[in-house]
Amino acid sequence: MVLAARSYYSLRFGVLSIEEMVTLAARKGHKVLGLADINNTSGVFDFIKSCTQNMIKPLVGMEFQEHDQFLYTILVKNHQGFHEMNRLYSDAQIQAHELPKQAPFCEHYFVIYDVHNAPSNLNSNEYVGIRSYELSKMYLFIQKFDSKKLLILHQPFYNSSKQFETHIHLRAVHFNTLLTHLKDNQTGKRMEKIPDAASFEKYFSEYPFLLENTKELANLCHFDFDFMQSKNLQVFGESHKDDIIMLKNYTYAGLNYRYGKNNTQAVMRIEKELKTIIELGFTSYFLITHDIIRYAQTQQIPHVGRGSGANSIVAYCLGITDVDPLELDLYFERFINPKRSTPPDFDIDFSWKDREHITQYIFTKYGQRAALLGTSNTFKDRSIIRELAKVYGLPKEEIDLLIKQPLNPGNNYAIAHKINALADEIRDFPNIRSIHAGGILISNLPITYFSALDMPPKGFPTVQWDMYVAEDIHLEKLDILSQRGLGHIYEAVEMVAQNQEIKIDIHDTARFKKDPRINQLLAIGETIGAFYIESPAMRGLLKKLRCNNYITLVAASSIIRPGVAKSGMMKEYIKRYHHPDKFEYLHTIIKEQLSETFGIMVYQEDVLKICHHYAGLELADADVLRRLMTGKSRQKGEFERIKDSFFKNSAAKGYPEHVSMELWRQIESFAGYSFSKAHSASYAVESYQSLFLKAYYPLEFIVAVINNFGGFYSRFVYFNEAKRYGAKLEAPDINFSNYTTRLIGSKVYIGFIHMENLEQAFCKQMIDERERNGYFDSFEHFLQRINAGKEQLTLLIRIGAFRFTGESKSALLWKMNFYKQKQEKSRPTQNTKELFNLPYKKFTLPQFKQDKLSNAFDEIEILGFPVELSFFDLLENKYTGEILAQDMLNNTGKTVVMAGILIHIKGVRMSNGKKMNFGSFIDTDGNYFDTTHFAVSLQKYPFSGFGIYALKGKIIKEFEQAILDVTIMKKMNLIADKRFS
Repeated sequence: MVLAARSYYSLRFGVLSIEEMVTLAARKGHKVLGLADINNTSGVFDFIKSCTQNMIKPLVGMEFQEHDQFLYTILVKNHQGFHEMNRLYSDAQIQAHELPKQAPFCEHYFVIYDVHNAPSNLNSNEYVGIRSYELSKMYLFIQKFDSKKLLILHQPFYNSSKQFETHIHLRAVHFNTLLTHLKDNQTGKRMEKIPDAASFEKYFSEYPFLLENTKELANLCHFDFDFMQSKNLQVFGESHKDDIIMLKNYTYAGLNYRYGKNNTQAVMRIEKELKTIIELGFTSYFLITHDIIRYAQTQQIPHVGRGSGANSIVAYCLGITDVDPLELDLYFERFINPKRSTPPDFDIDFSWKDREHITQYIFTKYGQRAALLGTSNTFKDRSIIRELAKVYGLPKEEIDLLIKQPLNPGNNYAIAHKINALADEIRDFPNIRSIHAGGILISNLPITYFSALDMPPKGFPTVQWDMYVAEDIHLEKLDILSQRGLGHIYEAVEMVAQNQEIKIDIHDTARFKKDPRINQLLAIGETIGAFYIESPAMRGLLKKLRCNNYITLVAASSIIRPGVAKSGMMKEYIKRYHHPDKFEYLHTIIKEQLSETFGIMVYQEDVLKICHHYAGLELADADVLRRLMTGKSRQKGEFERIKDSFFKNSAAKGYPEHVSMELWRQIESFAGYSFSKAHSASYAVESYQSLFLKAYYPLEFIVAVINNFGGFYSRFVYFNEAKRYGAKLEAPDINFSNYTTRLIGSKVYIGFIHMENLEQAFCKQMIDERERNGYFDSFEHFLQRINAGKEQLTLLIRIGAFRFTGESKSALLWKMNFYKQKQEKSRPTQNTKELFNLPYKKFTLPQFKQDKLSNAFDEIEILGFPVELSFFDLLENKYTGEILAQDMLNNTGKTVVMAGILIHIKGVRMSNGKKMNFGSFIDTDGNYFDTTHFAVSLQKYPFSGFGIYALKGKIIKEFEQAILDVTIMKKMNLIADKRFS
C-alpha cells in the first residue's frame, strides 16, 4: 500500500497527474492509496473519483512543509478530520504565522512524522513513519520509539527515470537555481516511486509490525463524500419555509415595479420559475444574491447582472439583472432546468472601484462559510522555455532566440533540444495557485470542510481548487466581477448632478431604447467611450447594420464575437438583415427556430435550439455540448458522443447530409466564442446607458471615461474625443486641476495623474493646501506654501501649470533655482515649511523666449500628447491628405491619399495563413477612419509604431462603412525638437 503519494499538485515537485497516479497504482496491484500533496488539497476530489473508478480505497491527507522542510503528514479519518486538517493549514495562512512543529491533537486525523523530527512524546493519534531507504537503521528506531508507533511512510511522486529527470528540473525552477547548484536535500529520493504492491510488502516483510500498523491505520480512515448534494448555504433566513415566503414577497414587489399590477404574462412566468427554483433548492441562492444587490443599492454602488441569469424574470424582478426576459423571449431553461447537470451561477459586475467593498461585505456576513474560488496557473510555452533555460544558465540573448525564433538554426544544439523536450513534459502542469476572476463560494458548512485555504495578496481566503472542482462537488459560485464601464456611467451621473444640478435615473433604460438621438449615435457608430461598442470592429459593424434599436444591438453584441466571424456568419447576417427576402433557409426547422436572426446562429441558445429541434438531441445533451464548446465542462468523451448522436439522429430523420454537415460546421466554429442572448442583452443595456450620457452630457461622460482610465483606446483618444465634443483642453494647472481630470464649464483640466513621474503624495499635498487656504496667486506664493523638490517643480513648470502668472517657463525655472539655493542656506531641514509668508525679493530677469512648439514637445514628453497644438502641427511638411474622414463615403471607389494619427492596429491571419492588419486613425479634424492592410501591402509597408502616416489606397464601401484599402503607407516625420539643440 502507498500512504502518502504526491501528485503534480505538489507544485514544482510531483510529476504525475491524479489520473496517471491512480491508474498506475491500480495496475501495480494496490487496493489502498493515499494522497498527501505538499501544502495542497487541490487534487483531493479528483483523486476520490479516480480511486472509485479504479476500485481503490482512497486515503486523504496533506504533507505539511515550512520553508521547503518536511514537518509531518496528516491522514484524515473522516470528513471532520479533513476539516480540522484544512483549518490547521488555513489558520497559519490567514493569520500569517508559521505552522506548528507538532500538529495539535485531533481525534479525527492521524499525524505521521519522520524519524528525524518526531516529538519525544507522541499523542495517541501520532506515528513515526519509516521510509524504505531507512530500513538499514531500523534497530535504532525500535530502541527509540514504541514499535506500535512505527509504520511505513512512502511518498512516491514519479514512476520512470524520465519523470525523475523532469522532477529535478522542476526543483531547480522552484529554487531559482542552476541545475548544477541543486542540493540533494532539495529533491525527492529515487526510491520514492510507485512500487509493485506485492514487491513492496515483501520488501518490509522483515518487520511485519510495520505492515500491520500501516494497514490498521488505513482501515481506520474512511473519507466518504457525496458528490451529488448541493454544498451551498441552504437556508438564508430562519428556515427554508421562511425563505420561500421571503423570495415570493420580494419577487412580487419587484413585479409591480417592473411590469405594473396587471401583467398576466409576467405573473405566469414568475409562478413557473418560482416552482422550479423552490423544487431544485435554489431559494437561498437567489436570496443571497438579492441581499448583495440590496446592500450595494444602500451604498449607492452600481451593478449590472449579466450572463444566463438574465434569462430569469425572478432575477429581473429582484433587481439582480436589468434585462426583461419577456421583451427578448429569453427562456428560463437556459439558466435553470431540471435536466441540467451543473448548477447555475449569477454574474454580477460592479465598478472596479467598488468590487472589494462588496467582497468585504460578503466575507463579513458569511464569515468562515465564504471563500474566493481558486485556479491553477499552469506552465505555458514561453514561461516553460524561459524557466528551463535559466536553470541551464543560458544568457538572455539565447533564451530570447529560443522563445521568439524557435526554428532558428542557432537553436540547433544539445541543451536547446533538451529544454524543448522537457518543455513538452511539463506543459500544462500546475505551477502556481491563483484566484479565479470573480468567483465567490458560500457553503453550508465552514469552507474548510471542502478545502484548505490560501491567503493571497488580494486579502481574502481562497480555496485551492478551481471552478471545475466546484462544479463536481456541487458548490455553486457567485461571480462578483468588476469593469470600468460602470465607473464611467456612475461618475458621469454624479458629475451631471454636481455641474448641472440634474438628477438622472440611469436605470430608465426603456426610455433610452426609444430615444432617437441615442439610436442615431448607434447607427453612425459614434460610440467611442461607450461600454462594449467602441472598438473599431464594433463601430464598423454598427455602421454596416445601420443599427438603430436595442434588439439589433443585442444581436450585434454577439455576432461581433470571433466564432461568428470565423464561420462567415457575421457577413451573411449583415446581408440577410438588409435583404430579408433574398435568401433561403437551410431547412424549415431553421426558419421556425431562427427567424428572428434570419437563420443565423447568433446566440448560445441557438446552438441548443438547433441541436434539440433539428437533430432531436435532449436539451441536457445540447447544453453539455454548449458547455464543452465554451470550455465550461471537462467531461471526457462527451463531445464525440454528442456529435455522433447529432449526425445519427439527423440521418434517421431523413435530412440531407450536406445540410447537417453545414449546420455542424456553423455550430463547431461558432459556439466556442458565442454569448448567451441574456449576456448580450445585459451588455446592450449598459451600452444604452453610456450612449444616453454621451448624447446629452458628452463632456461629463468623456471626463468620466478618462477618470476611470478609459476603455479600448489610449487616453489620447479620449482627450481627442473631448475636443470633438467642444471641450477646451487645458494642461494641468495648480489652481484648477485635480489629481484626476476635471470639468469646469466646457474646460477640461487634465489631471495630475497623467503627468509622467509626478508623485501622488506631492499632488495630494498641493491639492489639500489649495482646498484649505485658497488659490495660489503667484509662483512665489506657491513656493512659500508647498514643500516641493526641484524635480516635481520642474515638471509643473514644464507642463505650464503656472501659466496664470504670465511668466515664461525659463523665468520660472530661474526663479526656482534661486529660491531653492536660498532655502537650502537658510533652513535647518529641507522639509520645514515657512511659518509666515514673508515678502519675496523682487528682481529683474532677462527676457526669455517661449514658443508653442517647445510647449508641445514638453507636453508630449510629460503627457504623451500635445494639448494646445495637434500632432499635425508638428509635421515637417504639414501634409494632411487629399480628403478627410467625413469625405470618404462620397469618394467610394476612388484612389486617394489620407493622413492620420495611428490609434489602433489589429492583426489577423487570413485563410491562406498570411497576416493582414486593420488600422484605425484620427484625421486632422479629430475624426476617425479605418484601413485595411493586406499581406502584399503590409509586407512592403509595415507599421512602425505610433505616429502620423500618409496612406494611399482605394476607398471601399461595405453597406454604410467606408474603409481605405491601403496599398502604400509611409510614416511622416515630425519637425526637430529644438529644446535641446
